[in-house]
Amino acid sequence: QVHLVESGGGSAQPGGSLRLSCAASEFDLNYHVVVWFRQAPGKEREGVACISSPDGTTDYADSVKGRFTISRDIAKNTAYLQMNSLKPEDAVYYCATDPAFRLCAAYSRRSYDYWGRGTQVAVSS
Repeated sequence: QVHLVESGGGSAQPGGSLRLSCAASEFDLNYHVVVWFRQAPGKEREGVACISSPDGTTDYADSVKGRFTISRDIAKNTAYLQMNSLKPEDAVYYCATDPAFRLCAAYSRRSYDYWGRGTQVAVSS
């Protein structure tokens, strides 16, 4: 059974940094797209970053471009989201992937078979 487990969330101050991880089991993230989403209370889920396979091409939402970096560690079968220059927010971050997708085209609008349970991120002063 495929499992995605996010970690690294927590509290931070505006301008600070957090690094989220998405570890996979029973599924090779290196051969499929990995997407990070976030959802704040009362708001729609937003796709924030995507990394394609196999070339690792990335794409970002305008709201995080220049501040967030998505990456993957092949050996650890783990994807990451480095978040810098954080802005105030309260959201749950999820990673997602799907055996049908390798590229990031329309990543925020697609449905994914596999999701993690999320990790909470709270940025406030």
